[in-house]
Amino acid sequence: MEYIEEFDKLKTKVLKYILFKKRTESEVRQKFIADEGELLNDVIDELKDLRYIDDKKYIQRAVKEYINLKNLSIKEIEYKLLSKGIKKDLVENYIYDNRDILLEYEIQSAKNIIVKKLKIQNKEELLNYLRKKGYMVDSLKIVMQEIEE
Repeated sequence: MEYIEEFDKLKTKVLKYILFKKRTESEVRQKFIADEGELLNDVIDELKDLRYIDDKKYIQRAVKEYINLKNLSIKEIEYKLLSKGIKKDLVENYIYDNRDILLEYEIQSAKNIIVKKLKIQNKEELLNYLRKKGYMVDSLKIVMQEIEE
């Protein structure tokens, strides 16, 4: 009986945490590290079965948000997702499966940054800046061809 009460109590705490803002499994584990153990594993397993915790869906939502709100390279997107504790193979599979969309997005992001910053920086400094941010050389070549036309 005590296990069920403890389980429900922890489940309620975790649910409040993930319903406030969608979280990855790793973020939940990090937040409730003091409750680490079989009880937390059971709660996470149940919430995964109920689809409250789903790292694949998290990746989809996060990337959609990045595309709508930010100018990032594919490398930056990958880094952001990995920093949330998502398994590398899940991130790599998503990037591989959505390569065309992400490549198009990266090119548009580079274009947005170049058009905005070209007024204050010379072209070489700007291209070096974008390379450091992880933009692929091929993406930058495409953007520069489009801008120069």
